[in-house]
Amino acid sequence: MALLQYIAIEVGQDTEAWFGFAGTPGYLSPEVLKKDPYGKPVDIWACGVILYILLVGYPPFWDEDQHRLYAQIKAGAYDYPSPEWDTVTPEAKSLIDSMLTVNPKKRITADQALKVPWICNRERVASVMHRQDTVDCLKKFNARRKLKVLLSKSQ
Repeated sequence: MALLQYIAIEVGQDTEAWFGFAGTPGYLSPEVLKKDPYGKPVDIWACGVILYILLVGYPPFWDEDQHRLYAQIKAGAYDYPSPEWDTVTPEAKSLIDSMLTVNPKKRITADQALKVPWICNRERVASVMHRQDTVDCLKKFNARRKLKVLLSKSQ
C-alpha cells in the first residue's frame, strides 16, 4: 500500500512519456518490452507483480529463457494455480488483474488502486497457514534462482 501511495503522490504529476529499457526482467511491463513510450502505468504493473509474489511466494511470469519470459509478459499470460491461490480472495485476484492489464491505458491507476475495497477494508487477514505457505514458496523460488546464477557462473 505504501508503494501505491508513493506512486500516487510523488509520480502523480508526471505526465511525460519515458523511453529506454531498464528494470528487472520479471517486473518489466509490456510497453517497456515493446519499446513503446511509457509512463506511470509501468510502476502499477511492477506493483502487480510484487503483490502476486507477496501473496503466493513466486512471480506471475517466469521462464528460464528470457525470450519466452518476455513473450509471457507481452501477452499478459499468467494464472492462479492451485493450491497456492485457493485461499486468496477473488478481490485480491481482481486487483492483480487490474494492475497486470496489458494495455496501459486500461490499467488501474495508483489512486484507483488505493480505493479498492481489498486495500481499504482489511478486516480479513490471511491465515497463518497461508502466510507460511507463501514464505515456503518464496524460499523455494529464491533457491532455484540462486542455483541458476551459480550454474551460469560455472560455465
